[in-house]
Parts: sequence; C-alpha cells; structure tokens
Amino acid sequence: MDWISGIQKAVDYVEEHITMDLDFSEIAKQAYSSGFHFQRVFGILCGFTLGDYIRMRRLTLAGLELAATNTRILDIAVKYGYDTQESFSRAFTRFHGVSPSQARNGAGLKSFSRLSVKLILAGANVTNYRIEKREGFQMIGRPLRVSGKKELTSARISDFWHQCRMDGTITELSRYISEANIFGESIAGAGFGKDASDSNFPYAIGVHYNGIPAAKKDLIVWEIPAHTYAVFPCIGSMPEAFTRLYQQIYSEFFPASDYQPCGGTDFEAYPSADVKNPGYTCEIWVAVEKK
Repeated sequence: MDWISGIQKAVDYVEEHITMDLDFSEIAKQAYSSGFHFQRVFGILCGFTLGDYIRMRRLTLAGLELAATNTRILDIAVKYGYDTQESFSRAFTRFHGVSPSQARNGAGLKSFSRLSVKLILAGANVTNYRIEKREGFQMIGRPLRVSGKKELTSARISDFWHQCRMDGTITELSRYISEANIFGESIAGAGFGKDASDSNFPYAIGVHYNGIPAAKKDLIVWEIPAHTYAVFPCIGSMPEAFTRLYQQIYSEFFPASDYQPCGGTDFEAYPSADVKNPGYTCEIWVAVEKK
C-alpha cells in the first residue's frame, strides 16, 4: 500500500471512530505503519498533527450538534472526548471564537473539513538518494518512553535531544560507536516500527554498538534486523531542510519509485549539533522494500 492511499485509509478510520477513544497505533495500522512513523509523516505532509486533526474535527462536529440539537452541552462534551464541560468550553471557544452557549444561540461557527488525500502533479524535483543493503546489527542508546497509543509531537523529540545533550548522554554514547558504524561518526535518532520489542519507546537516540559494557543504566541495547534502506542526504539548517526533504520523500520519491517503506526502523544520522548552519548535512535512512 502506498502512503497516499494509506493516509486516506487511516483518515477514514478516524472519521468512523471519531467519538471513540482513538488509539494512535491502531490508526497507524490502517496504513501498515507504526504510530511514530505515521504521526511524523502525516504531520509533515498535511501541515498539522494527527492529534490536531482529531481535535479540530471533533470540535467541528460538536459545533454542528450544538447548533442543530437540544442535547445538553455536557453530553456533547463527553461524546467528543472531554472529561468536563469546562475543558470542552475552553477548547470550543479557542477553536470557534464563541462559547458553546453562544453557538447554541446562533453565533457563527468554524468548520474544519474532513481530509481527502489526493495525489497531484507537482514540480519535477530531483531527489538524491542511494540504496544500502545492511545486515542486522546492534545499537545502544537511550529510549524516549511514551505510549505508542498517544500523540508524539516533534516538539517532544526536540526536547528529548536537548535533554540528552545537556545531561551528557550524547557525549557518553560517543564511547560506544563501532568502527563499522554505518552512520560514520554520527549519532542517530531511531524511529521504531515493526522492529520494536517495546511499544513504550517508539523513538531512541543511539549509535551502532561496539560491544563495550554500558556504564549508564538508562542505556539499552537493541537488535536491528537486516534491511534495505533508501538513504537521503539532507542539506540546510534544521528543521526547515529536514521538513522539506521529508515532504519530497513521501510525496514525490515514493509514489514514483520502485520502493516503498516497509515499516522497519528508520534513522536520522546527525554528525554534530550545529543544526542551524545553512550548510549542515545529515542523512535520513528509511527502511524499504520493493513494491
């Protein structure tokens, strides 16, 4: 399944279960993806997060129901995922610009339409890449522990990198870089897919492991199975260059390529922390398979 039809299938699932307690990993399964991978690609391609989409669609439908029925405000709040009328009223007012009571009395409302994913022709851009076939290897790193059932934002990942730089984790990981490191001297961010043995850490910061016993208890070792990777060089200051390249990979490269993501562990290999340098160069590794 390609990413375009996969995203549409996931969106259809969200809409069919919009009043239920949505599990982000279950949504991602509709696109044959992990929760982390799907949320990242959805946000980059759509310009808003999956969580934002769900919230805006629920508030849109809640507004329609308030205007068209006499159902109690509290009942509508609970139906669309809010524990209290107060929390619903705050979210509703931020989105619509009017309170639920005003909406019931005929005030103007906003509507966030259902997402319809379409493949369109866009500029014929050149995407630089190479294909790497790699045997299985070990990585050592620090996991970001968060339930795969919940929203995981790019801000949370950026904060995690900042924390690991400040507390010495990045420096410590440099001790364990294998001489055969497939990422050179880079530290890698790993986005786990079907390779994950623990769904509570969909992301980690680590290196190709040299086998030296780890001194810190919060570092773990995990096995990465053999994969074929499409590797894309990313040049420019972050996060702008990173976002542009991800958009190009999933909206242009994969639809036209013989390859598609296979749901394995993907990597972002960073050679230094100088990410605001206009000439900064890193790499995105996507585990792929033939279509």
